[in-house]
Amino acid sequence: MIVSVQTFEHREYSDVILQMFQARKKVFFDTLQWDVSVQGECERDQYDEMDPVYLVWCDQERSRHYGSMRLMPTTGPTLLHDVFRCTFPDAASLAAPGIWEGTRMCLDEAALAADYPQIARGRAFSLLLVALCEFALEHGIHTLVSNYEPHVKRLYSRAGARVHELGRAEGFGRSPVCCGRLEIS
Repeated sequence: MIVSVQTFEHREYSDVILQMFQARKKVFFDTLQWDVSVQGECERDQYDEMDPVYLVWCDQERSRHYGSMRLMPTTGPTLLHDVFRCTFPDAASLAAPGIWEGTRMCLDEAALAADYPQIARGRAFSLLLVALCEFALEHGIHTLVSNYEPHVKRLYSRAGARVHELGRAEGFGRSPVCCGRLEIS
């Protein structure tokens, strides 16, 4: 199941939230070699303290994490504006109630392979995107902005999502980081 988890629900989902932070470390620090905040086996930053909504793919018992992403409205502080500002043009207006930031999207490939060997990585990515679109439509979100490495755009395309690249910059990891906009409809 894919659920939205808000701050007041963290205790109910404590096992999968912990696994989410561990998966984020594996993806963003270990694999992509991004300069991110690591505490032990977890990747967390100040935006995790700002009451984001997490989309979490977990089992029915809420004990196993398969994938997740963090969502925040752009009307407050965001990773995109504070850290990745150089990835989009000055003229781009990316702050409005209906525009949200999606960050730290990751899959736990080992957990997926163990429990869902029939689901390929691209399909798993697509399932998270579908959940994102459903969440967005239910909450009046018309645009998602996100940073990603260039190769991820192929995953968006294969999933049927049209991501408009606004810009890119070097200096965050092994590859450039792109800023993209996804219209939700």
